[in-house]
Amino acid sequence: MTLIDARNYYPEQQGLGPGAPIAPTSADIKQGFTVLSSNPDPLPKLFQPMTIRGLTLKNRAVVSPMGMHSSVDGFATDFHLVHIGQYALRGVGLVFVEATGVLPEGRVTTTCLGLWKDEHIEKLKQVVNFAHASKAAIGIQLAHGGRKSSVMSPWSSNGQRGYANAENGGWPDKVVGPSAVPYDDDSWPPKELSVEEIKDVQQSFADAAVRADKAGFDVIDIHAAHGYLLHEFLSPISNKRTDKYGGSFENRARMVVETARAVRKVWPKEKPLFVRISFTDWVEPSDEIPTGGWTEEDSIELGKLLVKEGVDLIDCSASGSSPKQVIPPLVPGYQVPFATAIKENVPGMLSGAVGHITEAKQANDILEEEKADLVFLGRVLLRNPNFVLDAATQLGVFPQYLRQYERGRNKTEITLI
Repeated sequence: MTLIDARNYYPEQQGLGPGAPIAPTSADIKQGFTVLSSNPDPLPKLFQPMTIRGLTLKNRAVVSPMGMHSSVDGFATDFHLVHIGQYALRGVGLVFVEATGVLPEGRVTTTCLGLWKDEHIEKLKQVVNFAHASKAAIGIQLAHGGRKSSVMSPWSSNGQRGYANAENGGWPDKVVGPSAVPYDDDSWPPKELSVEEIKDVQQSFADAAVRADKAGFDVIDIHAAHGYLLHEFLSPISNKRTDKYGGSFENRARMVVETARAVRKVWPKEKPLFVRISFTDWVEPSDEIPTGGWTEEDSIELGKLLVKEGVDLIDCSASGSSPKQVIPPLVPGYQVPFATAIKENVPGMLSGAVGHITEAKQANDILEEEKADLVFLGRVLLRNPNFVLDAATQLGVFPQYLRQYERGRNKTEITLI
């Protein structure tokens, strides 16, 4: 008799897992779970599977990387197991772990997740195993905070907020950037990286990718958005260098391109590689920077470079490089046109849409109208972790439920059974 170690036991879900369309049975109809004898043909695109390299997603809903600020020394905790696990249990096709520092000084806050040492692997592997047992794909976002790092946790226990000094666990003397230009008047002045130090950072991304593979992750998302280090190299707002990593578009893009190349070299060929970018800095033109900063045209050209490096998808966010940014009204899907621009102008590159995608029909229409290939969901999932299963009901799809939660399935009519 084989004994089961209950400390690491997860009951594996059957079939494709929660969130995958299945054929309703006569018992399902009798109990009022559906009035349909079959699913739509074709299925709504949100619930169509998608294959990227060797990975097949059961649907096209993605948990966007969202900082949880719940780590100590970069280690994942039981919070991460429960937080990520809830989405795996409730039918999301691909679940991303938050922005994860590739170096201790690469974390944004003192409580951000990390993957700069082998000891971080064990707990992350537990999170991955749970997601896989629940039949969800799982990815991790690798990041370096650059000049926006050494920040206090949003809910610091001592009540302080803002940038963290050494007494509060910060690393103000190790904050770096492409140039010695601070983000704002309150942030730590960054040290300009030397070319040798740039290579070290790139290697830290590659080393973290190796650890991510050992932990079992299916996808890596390189964070080159929101004003963090890789985005800082892209934008002329933060990059004032005069060497091969600054000045022209090609030079400013070099850091991101070389980092993607370094990660792709060590990341298994069958596993997808994504990059998150800020499609625009949303800063008004000035005499100093006639373009205002990083532009939509720049993002399209960067996409053409990255597809040659084996990047499979760009998920398109925006802004974060300057406190002078002017963000337009946050209407539903306000960033979706960025994903569409990548899809239409970068042959061979998939795109992900993100930003105020909050309704089932809206998410599905983005895909049906070929504005993006995947939809990244953030705060709506914090409000309603059951979004994907609810969306299935709204779109007329009968989804597989977690076996343990089957009794809670939405009913289309009230019965006593």
